[in-house]
Amino acid sequence: MKIAIICAGGPEADVLDLKAFAEEDVMYVGADRGAVHLLNSGIIPDAAIGDFDSVTDAEYDQILESVSYIEKADSEKDQTDTELAVLHALSFKPDRVILTGVTGGRLDHTEAALHLMHRLQEEHKHIKFMVCNQTNEISILRAGVHRITRDERYPFISFFSFVGPVKKLTLTGFKYETVDATLEIGTTKFTSNETASEVCTISFREGICLMVRSSDS
Repeated sequence: MKIAIICAGGPEADVLDLKAFAEEDVMYVGADRGAVHLLNSGIIPDAAIGDFDSVTDAEYDQILESVSYIEKADSEKDQTDTELAVLHALSFKPDRVILTGVTGGRLDHTEAALHLMHRLQEEHKHIKFMVCNQTNEISILRAGVHRITRDERYPFISFFSFVGPVKKLTLTGFKYETVDATLEIGTTKFTSNETASEVCTISFREGICLMVRSSDS
């Protein structure tokens, strides 16, 4: 499986532990200060992209010395640095794209990342897009049947409607099951569920569902 990991410039303490991907076929892209985060964790990015307005001169020199591909964008642009980094990573033809460093800091950056993930998931249905940090995994589910494997790292699982009602929602194998429910925008009813089986199923006929898998630790 090919994985593209895009590290943005959010708080370094909130960046996903990247050591777990040491054995995978991974492309690392640093978006702006995210390139510094990668270097600080001992990873040389395959690419560093952004306007680099959030790094010091010394940090930018470090990026120049370490990274073979650097794309410096104008500070006045239509896309965020994270979006530019993702678009570059797509040339790697990944099976999965993980965005990290987009939570824990500015809320507008987090919101932008979620909407970017939704748009790209619609445009590239064969690729799995996720937003991850130390204690959460967020992904977009489209209408259909999805099998969820138990993961002890993330005991809690929540579902939210993202752009409109999620209709004919059925959950099986979870602590709290439901059949043919409607998940409306604004409801918290499907927050903090738990997996009760090794493999659980979520299915729905219509809508876009945001799935969040979380840990308290």
